[in-house]
Amino acid sequence: MHQRTGCAEYDMLSRRRFLAASSGAALAAASAPAWLPRVALARDYRGAQRDVLISIYLRGASDGLSLVPPHADANYYSLRPTLNVPRPGSNAPSRAIDLDGFFGLAPAMAPLLPAYQDGNLLIVHACGSTDTTRSHFEAQRLMETASSTATASTTGWLGRHIQSVQPMDPGALLRAVAIDSALPQTLIGAPRTLPIPDLDAFGLSGYSQSSDQREAVLRQLYGGSGGGRLAAVASDTLSTIDLLDTINFAGYVPGNAAVYPGSSFGVAMRSAAALIKARVGVEAIAIDVEGWDTHSNQGTTGGFLASLMTTLAQGLAAFYTDMGAGAAPSYTLVCMSEFGRRAAENGSAGTDHGRGNAMFVMGGCVRGGRVLADWPGLAPEQLYERLDLDVTIDYRDILAEILSTRLGNQNLQSVFPGFTPTTRSILSC
Repeated sequence: MHQRTGCAEYDMLSRRRFLAASSGAALAAASAPAWLPRVALARDYRGAQRDVLISIYLRGASDGLSLVPPHADANYYSLRPTLNVPRPGSNAPSRAIDLDGFFGLAPAMAPLLPAYQDGNLLIVHACGSTDTTRSHFEAQRLMETASSTATASTTGWLGRHIQSVQPMDPGALLRAVAIDSALPQTLIGAPRTLPIPDLDAFGLSGYSQSSDQREAVLRQLYGGSGGGRLAAVASDTLSTIDLLDTINFAGYVPGNAAVYPGSSFGVAMRSAAALIKARVGVEAIAIDVEGWDTHSNQGTTGGFLASLMTTLAQGLAAFYTDMGAGAAPSYTLVCMSEFGRRAAENGSAGTDHGRGNAMFVMGGCVRGGRVLADWPGLAPEQLYERLDLDVTIDYRDILAEILSTRLGNQNLQSVFPGFTPTTRSILSC
């Protein structure tokens, strides 16, 4: 087990999410919402030909200065004498992989290099929220709702997007899925959306030995018409189970001989690929990767953070390889975190809460193979409050261009109220 590295607030948030999942989401399968319609199985309907959006959230505030080190900024090395990623030209075996002469990839992120070299991976640096909070709770809430403190919302930006566009498949049972035990704030408000921690084992809660019997009873009692709302709920639950049962997640064979890691993130990405290729009308998939609050014992080229980076990079790289096979449905993937880490290392071999961060965008229409940045610099007078990498690109600029160009949303004000995005030209088609 990894040594504890997170702050008390992050640990409290993690416990809260676990308790919410344990107490509430365990009943989701047996009380599916009544809006779920019956589904005609085995569809192949992509009328709108929009991308499927995969939203990856790095909870705990990932350290963009380690994931994508600015190795040509000399101040980076003076701020992090022990936690830096060595320059590409150094003799260190764990040196950075140069990307463009200024930025590099940490060695643990090397699995992403093929996607970058293919031009399908874009890195956006010094990116993030314009809100200056350093609270995990507040920053996650504001980023996932795409709000400011003045325009606070209870629904998520992705939930509002799905709510404001017509479904790709009018008969789809599920439009969005969180591969998790609880629905993240990002998807709150989305119609036809459920949290499902294991897509291969979705069913009625309770002892597995009696699941078949309980399902048979449910079908017998409520499978017919005339049972009112309870019958509708039961019918929707059974339809959801039937839908996922048509997809052989366990036997899924990834394309291009892609090999997913055995981590929970790797399994989630493998399931996401299988779900997308099944073409059942799912438009968005949300996946969390926990553990990025590295206040102590962080490591960079080895240890705790390097392990997290490897987990992330291997899962994303396998998905990229897999989805590049044949005529797989098109997708756009975004990966972000609530804020970055402090520019300087602390006295506990870690980094504290900061601001600017690195964001990743991957897909066939992404103008990748580059790092998009309006680099503010790491000199003391260039740092936000003389502490943090400043934010020079609003993360909503990136999301807005994806939604309008690849996901067919022409009403961005419904998704990002009060915000006028700046076009960053991150897409080629």
